[in-house]
Amino acid sequence: MIKQRSEIRFNSVIVYSLILNAGASFMWPLVTVYLHNYLHKSLTLAGLVLLAMSCFMMLGNYLGGYLFDRWSPYKATIISSLISTSAIFTLVFFHGWPMFGIMLLSVGFGDGACMTLLNSYAASIKTRSTRAIFNILYIGQNLGIVIGTLMVGFLLKHGITLVFTVTSAFYAALVLLTILEFNVHVDRRVSTKPVDPGAPVETKVGGIILAICSVVLSVYLAYALWESVIPVHMTNLHIPFENYSLLWTLNGLMIVIGQPFVNRIGSHFKLSTQTYTGVAIFAASFIWLIFARDYTAFVLVMIMTTIGEMIGFPGIPAWIDSLSTPKQRGKFQGLYNLFMSCGRALGPLIGGMVLDYASYRELFSFAAGLILACVIALWIINRLRVRNSLAS
Repeated sequence: MIKQRSEIRFNSVIVYSLILNAGASFMWPLVTVYLHNYLHKSLTLAGLVLLAMSCFMMLGNYLGGYLFDRWSPYKATIISSLISTSAIFTLVFFHGWPMFGIMLLSVGFGDGACMTLLNSYAASIKTRSTRAIFNILYIGQNLGIVIGTLMVGFLLKHGITLVFTVTSAFYAALVLLTILEFNVHVDRRVSTKPVDPGAPVETKVGGIILAICSVVLSVYLAYALWESVIPVHMTNLHIPFENYSLLWTLNGLMIVIGQPFVNRIGSHFKLSTQTYTGVAIFAASFIWLIFARDYTAFVLVMIMTTIGEMIGFPGIPAWIDSLSTPKQRGKFQGLYNLFMSCGRALGPLIGGMVLDYASYRELFSFAAGLILACVIALWIINRLRVRNSLAS
């Protein structure tokens, strides 16, 4: 019997994030390329498969948050990781169509629950500030992405069976880590952690949280284009898939190396200001993406994308947590992950549908416009909230 701890160890949360994202990053860039280039399915079908996977991920996001608040977080995390692990292990032996698509649904559900549970566990740590926790968690997440995307690009040419075998090993490690480290007491009483000055009471945060989540939806919808249609776009431009994988390695390395410096600078600014700036830079990168035609251009766009991501993305779950109470921590983190998954679901589908009737130019223009519209709406809503808070 694993002895229950009073609080989860911070290092365990970081390692869990690294392993989970390494395993997941084997799948996301692979799905469209494998369906289109190996199983000879259309981009629209690939988009529908990713949509279905993300819908199951959203269901997992919601249930993960619900179970964290209402049931045993430890048991919920073990069950969620086992669901993903068993599905990936099945794909080692059965990876044709439609089994590939069916197993992706289980992976999406399990990963979705694990992501929400991880964020909720991380936010429950009392010995560090929430902002610092999520900043460092983001580094662990992207180190996992570096490992996963670097490996999948080179393993795929040796066969899909090897890819799923290695992915299974990551998920098996995730289950083991969950059993050994996640049996902790979760305190749902009033938090003793400092809250940002002027944070409104729980009953008045619905509008601002939905506005934040709309930005999350838009940026991850655009991000999903990098994971779905852009690899096909690059291979159509005669750029090898291995080179595409290296872009994600560049992305992850930049975050692992640069994020501590960005965090140090960002600590002098409000979470809202940091979010607006980073998301605006991220949106601008999609305008530049319209004109990319060679590998050097894609590298430069990825650098700009990563700069925006480093500045804008890590503070969002911390901002949401500053608006929540311990009793609804799982609910609000689940909402954040749900909108993230929704964006990932809609991105490949919208990308495939737009490309059936238009061009990459229109697709990337739409992505940039949607992000800017959402961040402007968030800025307006937050200004009104702050003004009303000061007036009262």
